[in-house]
Amino acid sequence: MRIAFTHNLQKKNTLDQAEFDTAATVEAISAALERLGHEVVPVEVSRRLPELVSCLERIQPDLVFNTAEGFSGRTREALYPMIFEQLELPFTGSDGFVCTTTLDKRLTKLLVASRGVPTPKSLLVEDARTSVPTDFRFPVIIKPNFEGSSKGIIPDSVVHGPDRLAQRVAETLVQYPDGVLVEEFIVGTDVVVPFLEGVSPRTGGVLPPAQYRVCRPNTSPSGFEVYDYELKHDQSNAVTVEVPAKLPSPVIDRLTDYARRAVEVLGVRDLGRLDFRVTPDDEVFFLEMNALPSLEPEASIYASASLVGLRDIDAVLAAVVRSACARQGLDSGARPPALRRHRSPRRHDATRVGLIYNLKRTSLDADGHNDAEAEFDSAHTIAALIEAIGSWGHEVVPLEATPALPAELAEADIDVAFNIAEGYGGRSRESAVPALLDLHGIPYTGSDATAMALTLDKAVAKRLVSQAGIATPGFVVLRRVDEMNLGPLDFPVIVKPVAEGTSKGIGQASVCTTPRQVRERAAEIIERYPDGALVEEYLSGREFTVGVLEDEHLQALPPMEVRFHDADGFHVYSYAHKIDADGSVSFEVPAQVEPALAAWLERTAKAAFEVLGCRDFARIDLRLDDSGEPHFIECNPLPGLAPGWSDLCVIAQAAGLSYRELIQKILAPAMRRLDKERMAQPQPLPGQTSWKTEARNAAD
Repeated sequence: MRIAFTHNLQKKNTLDQAEFDTAATVEAISAALERLGHEVVPVEVSRRLPELVSCLERIQPDLVFNTAEGFSGRTREALYPMIFEQLELPFTGSDGFVCTTTLDKRLTKLLVASRGVPTPKSLLVEDARTSVPTDFRFPVIIKPNFEGSSKGIIPDSVVHGPDRLAQRVAETLVQYPDGVLVEEFIVGTDVVVPFLEGVSPRTGGVLPPAQYRVCRPNTSPSGFEVYDYELKHDQSNAVTVEVPAKLPSPVIDRLTDYARRAVEVLGVRDLGRLDFRVTPDDEVFFLEMNALPSLEPEASIYASASLVGLRDIDAVLAAVVRSACARQGLDSGARPPALRRHRSPRRHDATRVGLIYNLKRTSLDADGHNDAEAEFDSAHTIAALIEAIGSWGHEVVPLEATPALPAELAEADIDVAFNIAEGYGGRSRESAVPALLDLHGIPYTGSDATAMALTLDKAVAKRLVSQAGIATPGFVVLRRVDEMNLGPLDFPVIVKPVAEGTSKGIGQASVCTTPRQVRERAAEIIERYPDGALVEEYLSGREFTVGVLEDEHLQALPPMEVRFHDADGFHVYSYAHKIDADGSVSFEVPAQVEPALAAWLERTAKAAFEVLGCRDFARIDLRLDDSGEPHFIECNPLPGLAPGWSDLCVIAQAAGLSYRELIQKILAPAMRRLDKERMAQPQPLPGQTSWKTEARNAAD
């Protein structure tokens, strides 16, 4: 089924985004749902509500997988479920009413206590002048009533007497004016109980409890260990989670019973997390319910679920989807997109743009041994492209470039394609999708199959630009090291894969000063990348990359310089630099260069673009030799489009182009090709329809 994955992305590690999902969590959830066979469209909800509604209407999902926390106010978690209900979209998790209730800690305790579950005595304070009843037992803990993720809880939140109480309440209210909870502090151990509806019928979906043990060097000022914000977010290595909790069986049974009662009275659906505290005398007290529990890869829900047979994130998310589908009368079975029974209806006033991509599902490591998907796009890049393309009034149809793509193209009924697919293997992998689109007669963005193949093979590209009078370092290609012949090459040289991008296979060891080093390095490259090794004379000068756009006329964007900060050794823009910025390189755009060099870089980049037959957009990498002359290194006709990260996006921003405008400039030439194709088609006589219209109407 098609799943819209709605979430808040944590873009910075700050208090206001503490409950948001990190990029790693978003990618982990997206990848798990994809592995389950679903078509996943990530939707970051940090946008105007009309845009969010429009995005969901374009996607037309079978199900919304929701982890969105919202931004502010007492009903922030309820906002998105209420939108889904209004749009009549099935979704995972609890509805808006439950999300509102559970975000209110005081109301939650009242409801849970009504079912006989012990809760600490508490008071909701909305005015600093409110006095706490004299029958309250100290110590007490002061915390925001409408926050999660331990926000607002600090070591000083536990107060031992009335002298400090009023001041601490007033301080907390300043930061959290919606209300502060003053609660008798339960001395004991923090225990969490995850909930997965439909799992473990004997316990009503309540999973085995997990116990938190804290070991940090500095003792809390209160003398009690509190699971505060700093501990949860900045000192997580000081917390050990034990699953199952090492508690007596009667306590485990009581926790399970209390959790079940709480879930029932609160009406929580699909998943949740309940927080308890267990005293040294084995008394159990309910603290709060989280109807939108964390699904980060290290979350306790996975460890607890593994004890009832759900061994990994895939199994847990499958249970959530299955529960949501059963509740809403859906078939939770995943089907390939080409076999979907109902295609989303065409908006006849909009162009239907197929976004064709490869989704990155594996995490990359700096040593390059897990780089098979290094050039693929993350779920966030795909979501950003869907939003940017759709913001111009187009319908966007996400299409992953798998072996099923040929069948899916016929089903998708797209007018034009926005192609960012890198392909899977061989020197012609980037050509596969353009060739397929040509076969179907579908206009598309970017270079054609021929240019894609020529540019991916660095040696072929170098030969072509060299014949056109563009300088490039001397090079040879090695397919077998036992026949190594370096000819007239001058040392040092750099050894790299001949048909790879994203600096795959390139590191400090790539620069060689002797034939023996070349032989050893080339052998490693050929073993990992069978298309061969390129041995190229190393240039010691400055390194630049130039973005080129072809929107009605050829335009070179301001050059970006890759600046190296290591004083010694050879300067290499390596694979490790591209996946993990470590401060050893920085990027300057526009590069600080004299006008003559800027003009030279621009001419060289545009000339290489034309010689290689590129179209619409590309990025050209150049490097200076000892005399300051630019040399062509390589051309990338499918440069990354990750907003705020990829070189072309950063360069465009420096040139005054927003991400949305950059995407429109890339799409515009393909739209003109579409218009030209439509004008060339014979127009039907009055009362007649074309065969394409008839086929489309029949499909709709």
